[in-house]
Amino acid sequence: MRYVLAVMSCLILIATVGCGGQRTAAEDADIVRTFASDKRIMSTILKKFLADYLVKDLNITPRCYNGHAYLVGEYETEKQKERAVEIAKAVEGVKSLETYLLPKKEDDPCKPEENLRITSEVKAKIAGDRKIWSKNLSIATAQCNVVLMGFVGKKTDIQKIIEHAKEVEGVRSVQSYLKSLQ
Repeated sequence: MRYVLAVMSCLILIATVGCGGQRTAAEDADIVRTFASDKRIMSTILKKFLADYLVKDLNITPRCYNGHAYLVGEYETEKQKERAVEIAKAVEGVKSLETYLLPKKEDDPCKPEENLRITSEVKAKIAGDRKIWSKNLSIATAQCNVVLMGFVGKKTDIQKIIEHAKEVEGVRSVQSYLKSLQ
């Protein structure tokens, strides 16, 4: 009798979970290729930044999702900003480029440690919300302005994530480049 109950339980589980949510090996391979390509793009941008005399000392964070690159950070001169954009656009595989680059302010009370605290608190709030699927999400902070990049499960998750970011003390603004998978 226990055996029959165990088999029936397994069959019910299979029926409710089903196989429809499973990906094929080809789909998994495509996801891995895209992820690897995005990582290659980001590391190439960073490598080129470090090799360039004009932008090597800037506080700019590159990110990439499905070939769409993002630059977030601060620059000291317009020439530095233009050069950073030029470098990123020239990297093989970059389909588009979005920038959130701010001129550096020496008298700004928002220091790097404040940006780190804000980023950490935003990440903690999002991670604590079990209703949000955000496995491929990146958060960068520049001058206490939060920039959200990547993919989330549903369109409604985007607004929830923005709200979580706005709740963190010291956040000046929130810029979202989030896209939903649905």
